[in-house]
Amino acid sequence: MEWLIILIFIIGYSAIAFEHTIKINKAASALITGVLCWTVFILGADDKNHITSQLSAHLGELSQVLFFLMGAMTIVELIDAHDGFEIITQRIKTKDKARLLWIIGLLSFFLSAILDNLTTAIVMISLVRKLVAEEKDRWMFAGLIIIAANAGGAWSPIGDVTTTMLWIGGQITAWNIIVKLLLPALFSLLVPILLMRLFFKGKIKEPVQLFTEGAATATTKKERTIVFVTGIALLLMVPVFKTLTHLPPFMGMMIGLGLMWIITEAMHNGKGEEDRKNFTVAYALRKIDTSSILFFLGILLAIAALESAEQLKIAAGWMDTHLKDQNIIAGSIGLLSAVVDNVPLVAAVQGMYDMNTYPADHYFWEFLAYCTGTGGSILIIGSAAGIAAMGLEKINFIWYLKRISLLALAGYLSGALVYIIQSKILP
Repeated sequence: MEWLIILIFIIGYSAIAFEHTIKINKAASALITGVLCWTVFILGADDKNHITSQLSAHLGELSQVLFFLMGAMTIVELIDAHDGFEIITQRIKTKDKARLLWIIGLLSFFLSAILDNLTTAIVMISLVRKLVAEEKDRWMFAGLIIIAANAGGAWSPIGDVTTTMLWIGGQITAWNIIVKLLLPALFSLLVPILLMRLFFKGKIKEPVQLFTEGAATATTKKERTIVFVTGIALLLMVPVFKTLTHLPPFMGMMIGLGLMWIITEAMHNGKGEEDRKNFTVAYALRKIDTSSILFFLGILLAIAALESAEQLKIAAGWMDTHLKDQNIIAGSIGLLSAVVDNVPLVAAVQGMYDMNTYPADHYFWEFLAYCTGTGGSILIIGSAAGIAAMGLEKINFIWYLKRISLLALAGYLSGALVYIIQSKILP
């Protein structure tokens, strides 16, 4: 029965990969794959109630991701509706693609360490839409954003969910992970940028329409500034809220959305219905890409079925038995995280090794944090940032595989090499 679940996952994964060839939306393929995996799992089980309980537990975790995504997308849409990103785009004067690669890449890298890779991907892709008109050029920048956001999240205890898991679990400490992984993570970004500069040249074409499409009236400079500053500040407060309250991140995102709702309602309260309708949360909720959220749900349901069927734990155990070497194990798990979610993989590894085997801030835990944080960039559905970018920009899986995957792999291997060399030099 487990092999049938794996087969369904592979077929569904292939349908997502060849979305443009088979002409079936990836959200539909993901939803069918997720439900079929759980259907086969429960039909082959003796204790149906236990499987139902597992699904409910996973749904609780998945809903946190989905509500987080929905909240972040809505806040970004509100900023966009008020033309808030003009505050940044007006300051980016260069039209040179090579220079813009550095600006977008480094901005995404450091922003991801403060926010997280998912929110950073949403914000930065929205920003690129204001700068770049050509779709294929935006896809190249989106690919860079995925690499940069995942790299930036790897060296920060709050930048990536797997790093946060290891931090909360006591396997790593905050300051140490910053010191040890900053340079390797930076190299995992710099190498793709340098390689991309070799063929991604010329000038960008700016979008003709810079203001809110279909808006009855344009926003004032004061309104744009208030919404932009407030929106970014509330996004930045999400990890702070989590640290102070120990509540899941989606709770911070929801209270942020509620505050944005109040602020925008108060800001446009004196206007007529026609003038204010395009600046409301209700309008932003209609504009967010619901299909990408459903795609997220489907793919995470499928991965959760593999986890509940203990296939990910079996894979981790096989690597521990046959690979032996710490570098190969961590590196292989990083590569595997490009195919399946890195969260259950890290959870499985945390269960395999106790703190007596590898104490806090051990080489293995640090390298695992790097590999699982950056390895997801190799395939577009290997990370939350990639899935969000795929949904927002409608990026073709095969296009990403041809144009970005090798760049991400080169960065991944370069950063890993830097970490190994660094660990031999530094105590």
